[in-house]
Amino acid sequence: MRKWLALLLLVPGISFAAGSNHPLDAVDIDLRDQASLQNGAKIFMNYCLGCHQMQYQRYQRTFNDLGIPEELGVEYLQFTGEKVSDYITSPMPATDSATWFGAPPPDLTLVARVRGPEWIYTYMRTFYAEEGKTFGVNNLVFPNVGMPHVLESLQGTPTKVYREKMVDGFIQKTEVFDLQTPGNGKLSADEYDATIRDLVNFLEYTGEPSRLQSESIGKKVLIFLVIFFVFAYLLKKEYWRDIK
Repeated sequence: MRKWLALLLLVPGISFAAGSNHPLDAVDIDLRDQASLQNGAKIFMNYCLGCHQMQYQRYQRTFNDLGIPEELGVEYLQFTGEKVSDYITSPMPATDSATWFGAPPPDLTLVARVRGPEWIYTYMRTFYAEEGKTFGVNNLVFPNVGMPHVLESLQGTPTKVYREKMVDGFIQKTEVFDLQTPGNGKLSADEYDATIRDLVNFLEYTGEPSRLQSESIGKKVLIFLVIFFVFAYLLKKEYWRDIK
């Protein structure tokens, strides 16, 4: 069961550049929201790690940065038997995944930097049921997506809602107006959106784990430069005061 749930963001490498013109929804990214980052890590480890990996991110670094006690992180967020100092890797053999899905699932360490948080946020919220597809679903952002809607148990089963208009005296369906969920998921629409926001927040963090630290150092450097400029200016005035 975990393997199916782990297909969270499966995008075959050969189709990684595919997409559509579907508008992207804004998402509130806040790397200081530790509770959101912790929940995003839990979602990733439980739903994505069976297929995807983060070959540039270590468990220990993740636990420390997100304020997760190491013993709790090992117990509840490590499922592959690796050491806490190891990189976050998937237990799925690459050869098997290539056979099953056509290409190995991509590494997700930098997916937020490559795709952008808005793309991931919209993508994970725009699956819909469509007969004839391998996994019975399609996606508005990624047409002909090669993965199942693995969060269907949380969101429910979205279906297309079409606009209708009169054409030559007949009512015809036109473009997709919206997606409608029948309420058969464990989460409400708002709760599901919040869950995806947490996941995206976590993926944004892994794309640049030192971002907050870099921003903090940058502010301190700017403050130092301002103070240094003041003293340099006063020293210059003092030095040139008696020179006519």
